[in-house]
Amino acid sequence: MNGDEASLKLRRQITLTVNGKRVKAEIDPRMTLAEFLREELDLTGTKVGCNRGECGSCTVLLDGRSVYSCTLLAVDAADREVQTVEGLTDEQGKLHPLQEAFIEEDALQCGYCTPGMLMAMKALIDRNPRPSEGDIKQAIDGNLCRCGCYPNIVSATLSASERMARKDRVD
Repeated sequence: MNGDEASLKLRRQITLTVNGKRVKAEIDPRMTLAEFLREELDLTGTKVGCNRGECGSCTVLLDGRSVYSCTLLAVDAADREVQTVEGLTDEQGKLHPLQEAFIEEDALQCGYCTPGMLMAMKALIDRNPRPSEGDIKQAIDGNLCRCGCYPNIVSATLSASERMARKDRVD
């Protein structure tokens, strides 16, 4: 049996929810969640920088918690909910308040860290709608930005959380 035949024999069927849609796939059990999202679902917003869980560019939400998708096997996400940066935008194409604030506050330059930063901040705001500057800094501690946009990312997150809190009061 050659390597391809062995790989086919090992394949596993998984079902999970990605950005609100139920997905079924047959995959190699060694495939990471980042690889699955990018290669199988064509969700390339999830970046792979270091591929060792050190830079945070691959951050996605798994059942509402931020995780490094490059260090998590796709089979471990079976029967769970995954949200990627593509899932922040609504069906009409309206940006999430975090995305709007990142643009307004110039919280990105090269943009490579941006999807991971957005997802880490989404997880933070979901569990703490009014984070402090310290909360934000702690939440992005595992996400690296080579351009040094950290002050703008903090400002953008504070702005988005205020905007979302105002909207919640109006609704």
